[in-house]
Amino acid sequence: MARRAMGAGGGTGRGAGAGRTGVKGARRPEVRLPPLEPYRDGGLEPDGDYDGLEFRDEDLTGQDGSGARFMDCALRGCALDETGLRHARILDSVLTAPRGVGTDLAESTLRDVELVDARLGGVQLHGAVLERVLVRGGKIDYLNLRKAKLRDVVFEGCVLVEPDFGGARLERVEFVDCALKAADLSGVTLTDVDLRRAAELEIARGVERLAGAVISPTQLLDLAPVLAAEMGVRVEAGP
Repeated sequence: MARRAMGAGGGTGRGAGAGRTGVKGARRPEVRLPPLEPYRDGGLEPDGDYDGLEFRDEDLTGQDGSGARFMDCALRGCALDETGLRHARILDSVLTAPRGVGTDLAESTLRDVELVDARLGGVQLHGAVLERVLVRGGKIDYLNLRKAKLRDVVFEGCVLVEPDFGGARLERVEFVDCALKAADLSGVTLTDVDLRRAAELEIARGVERLAGAVISPTQLLDLAPVLAAEMGVRVEAGP
């Protein structure tokens, strides 16, 4: 079951502090798993129901768990190459060191989830709903979050290479010591998105959609050429 520590005044610990700076901070999940039973079934099933299970070093490559529900589960060191989890619900769970390419989580729901030290590529999360999710450590290449809804999500100490947020809605999302490389923000809607502590901020498309985000003065200087190009301003040295 997920629990969230409360700060003074009724807000969550990190969120309450961030709110004083003019941006509301994300509420982080604090997952407290019950004693878990080892997973022994050998394969995922569409619309399967998995409750209180530990998946340890399982090879789930190419398996179809679309529509499945994972509640109070731990997935540790599992291979997720081309694993089908479309429309899945992952609730009050921890995923540690997952690896794989082409994992399909399109239109899934992740609520009160910790994703730690992932090594993933081409993850499909378009149309998904992420609420109270912590992504900590690891590297994710070509993350597809188009038209997804993110609320109370923290990316911490991870590397996101060419993440696609096109048309997504982000509310109370934080990037902490996280490298954003060639991010696509086309058509994105941002509310209380804190980019100030991002270790690297590189926006390939959609810089004009930064309304609703907060950045640092240094990041503003770094983004100046992109912003100028978007506005059609030519920057040249004087004669």
